[in-house]
Amino acid sequence: MVVYPNEEAENGSLRFVDFVNKTFALLGNSPIKKFSLRHEPRLYCVDAYLRWIFTAMEQERGLLELHLYADRYYYPVGIERELFTSNTLVKLTLSGRYDFQVETVFLPALKSLSLSSSFEIGFDKYCNLLDGFPALEELYIREAVSELSNALLSSGTFVKCASIKRLVVFTDCPKFKEDEDHQEPCFIAPSLVYLDYSSYLSENYDLIDLNSLVEARLNLRLLESFNNYGSSDNDGDVYGWDFNVPFDYYGDVTNLVAGITNITTLHLSPDSLEVFHFRCKSIPVFNNLLLNLSIESNKRNGWQVMPLLIRSCPNLHTLVIKGFVHRVTSKCGDACACIPKKQRKIGKKEEISEYGGSFQELEQMRHFLGKLERLETVKVGVHAENNNNNEFLRANLLTLPRLSSKCNNIQFI
Repeated sequence: MVVYPNEEAENGSLRFVDFVNKTFALLGNSPIKKFSLRHEPRLYCVDAYLRWIFTAMEQERGLLELHLYADRYYYPVGIERELFTSNTLVKLTLSGRYDFQVETVFLPALKSLSLSSSFEIGFDKYCNLLDGFPALEELYIREAVSELSNALLSSGTFVKCASIKRLVVFTDCPKFKEDEDHQEPCFIAPSLVYLDYSSYLSENYDLIDLNSLVEARLNLRLLESFNNYGSSDNDGDVYGWDFNVPFDYYGDVTNLVAGITNITTLHLSPDSLEVFHFRCKSIPVFNNLLLNLSIESNKRNGWQVMPLLIRSCPNLHTLVIKGFVHRVTSKCGDACACIPKKQRKIGKKEEISEYGGSFQELEQMRHFLGKLERLETVKVGVHAENNNNNEFLRANLLTLPRLSSKCNNIQFI
């Protein structure tokens, strides 16, 4: 960050350009392992930006990491060939508002690729991009909009890559039903072990090949126009859906859930909990492998799916809950204190974060401690700002009855 409080922006920028030019000159032919450039494109600096990137990417320097970010639309004409055919790059980040018209991509050593914000790339189909990265292991796509988002949605393939092990996808583009070009997302990644997927719910999900997946974080959201509760909580149409239309018209997550049954760790957002309840035809048993379940909760979303989800995890070892309140519904069952029914034999360890000690939270803790007969460890995260109030919270929790004889203490963190 360079600040020139007493000079005009142009003069300050030119002085900084001169400083960087001299720095490169002093380096001579020394190796450059990592180069990062974040800038606001200015006409009087364009040649300098290109020269710096060219210099950093000279083959003899052996550049391993390149990170580029532009605050406004920028057309770096002339560097595409060197950028997308490098033999040394291992990590590449392209973000902001770059526009590359690329015809050939081959980065044989690249293991990590990050595309974010309004990054544009001139491919008809997104999957063509991955074909040029035979060694790719990590792919990050965040806040993808415009051309890249359209490619993601229209290609029908989020990932088709045999080598990828870690995938993070965040798309914030609702899938409009009237656009026939948008196809079903598809995951074909047999080596994938970690998936972090945040998106609006799709009509359906194509063949899912995620047999090696170990951990999944899902933030699946319903279209805003359908995300409205009715005034009453009953077994009817609380979302205002027309049940005369096909199930997948409003989105269907069944295939995606079926494709992640081998995982050992699952994280679900509040919206994902309701997507699992309303838009999943059936929740499969997680092959006795799902040991760690983490959920986030808030006052707007219900826990209707929790009883079925917990029954689908017969060997659940740790239940982590961030936020302890939820929308009270008629279908929470024995998973919460809303309508207690019978004891549940699940879990040995429970972790609660952001515990505030409200009446509803206290009753929920009473419910868990009084129903979980295999419970061994309880960890409660409380705010550290108010020690006096925290002592009161601790005192209340420690007096609650516990069904499990192995639950000797409650840990506060």
